[in-house]
This record gives sequence, C-alpha cells and structure tokens, in this order.
Amino acid sequence: MGQITLQGVQKSFGPVHIIKGADLDIADGSFVVFVGPSGCGKTTLLRLIAGLEDVTGGAILIDGRNVVDVPPAKRGLSMVFQSYALYPHMSVRGNIAFGLKMAGVAKDEINRKVEAAAATLNLTPYLDRKPRELSGGQRQRVAIGRAIVREPKAFLFDEPLSNLDAALRVQMRLEVTRLQKQLGTTAIYVTHDQVEAMTMADKIVVLNAGKIEQYGSPLELYEKPANLFVAGFIGSPKMNFVTGEPAKQQGATTIGVRPEHLKVERDGHGGWQGTVAVAEHLGSDTFLYVDAGSQGTLTARYVGELGLSAGDKVSLIPDPARIHRFDDSGKSIHA
Repeated sequence: MGQITLQGVQKSFGPVHIIKGADLDIADGSFVVFVGPSGCGKTTLLRLIAGLEDVTGGAILIDGRNVVDVPPAKRGLSMVFQSYALYPHMSVRGNIAFGLKMAGVAKDEINRKVEAAAATLNLTPYLDRKPRELSGGQRQRVAIGRAIVREPKAFLFDEPLSNLDAALRVQMRLEVTRLQKQLGTTAIYVTHDQVEAMTMADKIVVLNAGKIEQYGSPLELYEKPANLFVAGFIGSPKMNFVTGEPAKQQGATTIGVRPEHLKVERDGHGGWQGTVAVAEHLGSDTFLYVDAGSQGTLTARYVGELGLSAGDKVSLIPDPARIHRFDDSGKSIHA
C-alpha cells in the first residue's frame, strides 16, 4: 500500500513561507508529478513527504498513519535524487545492495533482490562495474535499482533525468514510466519540465509560490485549466493570451487560445491579422510567431510544413470551441 495524504501541510524557514497549506490525496499505485517553475516549492514538498525536512504545520499520512514525527528511514519510502548519489568505490551490485546490507537483510535475500532489480533494469551485464564505467542513463538506473530493492510503499523522484542529454531523457522517461506501471508502486516525481509531466503522469500537481494551483489528469489541466497560471504553464508552446475588445466580446477580462487551436490563413481578413516575425520549420510542425499589433506576439502551430516565412501577412482565426475565458482575478470562466 502507498496511499499518501497531505492535510494543510506548511513549511516555513523563519519568516519565509515556502509551502502555504497543501492538501492532496495521492492514490495507491498512481504516478503523480509535481511541476512548476523554479522556487515554487515542489522539491521542498517532496522532501517533507520523505522526512528530509520538518513540517511546520499540518499532517502527512501514509496509509492513514501520520508520519510527521517518524524518521525518514521508517516511512517506507525510497528516494531517487538528481545527482544519482552512487558510491564511486563500489560496484553496481554493491551500490544496489547497500541499503539492504545496512538494514541487516540476509545475504541470500540481498543477492536475490539485487539480481531481480538488475534484470528489470537491464543492468545484469554491468553488476561488477564501477559507476565511472557507466553512462549517465545506466547510473540513473543503478540509483533506481537501489530504490526498487527496498520494496517501498512509494518512490520519490527528485528531477532524476535533468542531468541527461535530451535524447537520453526521452528514453529514460519511457523506462521510468514503464517500470512504475510494471511494479504498481506509488510514485511522486518532481520536474520543472511540463512536457515530462504531461507524458508521464496519471495526475499532475501544478505548484506556484508554495500553493497548489490545480491537481488533475494531464488532459484535465490541458483542456480545463483552473486559472491563468495553469493555462500558461501547461502546454508547449504556451497558450496565447489576449485582452481588450476581443476578450470583452467573450465576456471575459482575458481570453486564451493554444497555438494548435489557431487556423492560419495567408492574407486572410478574419481573426487577428499580423506579420510573421519568425517561422520555425520542424518538418512535423511549423511554429509561427506573429506580430499581431496591439495583441502582441501570437504563436500558431501548424501540423506539417507550411510555406510561410518572416514578413508574410497572415490571419490567425481561433477555434471558437477552444477559447478559454478568464475573469479579472485570473480564474477560469467555464461555460
């Protein structure tokens, strides 16, 4: 079991309030991603769950038991850090086995668990190598293996892929997601990369300045953002925001349209007219950054190749069914 519940969790460092009353229910076996900009409190919240930081207020329940006064080693959680934190003088086998050895687990049991974890992570051929003889992705798998063998109630991942190059990050993203589904163990994963969050999570927690702005499935956050912050943070390229008369016509202070929900017409007369400032041709997609006068720069995404370049005149026509409306406090207005 690995159900984790936060009830009014707060964390302050002196007069500075980092976490401002977090309430959250994480179901057993789910993959939940904490996402938000740097300094939003996502790593601090993870460390509070792990017991690496003391809670200023509130309760953290693991399978119904409040663990705020329970030391990290007795919470039944395993953490995977950004820095791998491997012992350079130990082999892969030694690194994976270290926690079990310290816990006094029998040697035969340690060997069985290490072999099983290595097989799961495709590390069997590397068990006798030192960390310096491994690639970045292999080192991260060793760190994950060390967490697996403890058979925790939940895995806590603190930006584990940020040290890897882009291609390897995509590969490891798939591996971590597949592994979590295979094991069925609750996972909480911290990242600043909203694409990582969208592709990996069952549910996403969007944090901003120590507050949970929204908690829901990736599609819920994409299709029904609770406010301007979530709307602007989820989705790549980010949502376009328009104020003034076009927003008033929709009964809103601000309206938002995602780049993929703008129809692009050359020399058109409807919608928002402007001039292409930059055109990015990626083959699979074309991204246009359009100078739309009083509306500022708007981004449009066209699937496939579009023969437009800087200086071309275009009209951007929003899909009426995909316009998001926000009131003067930034909250979403749902129809």
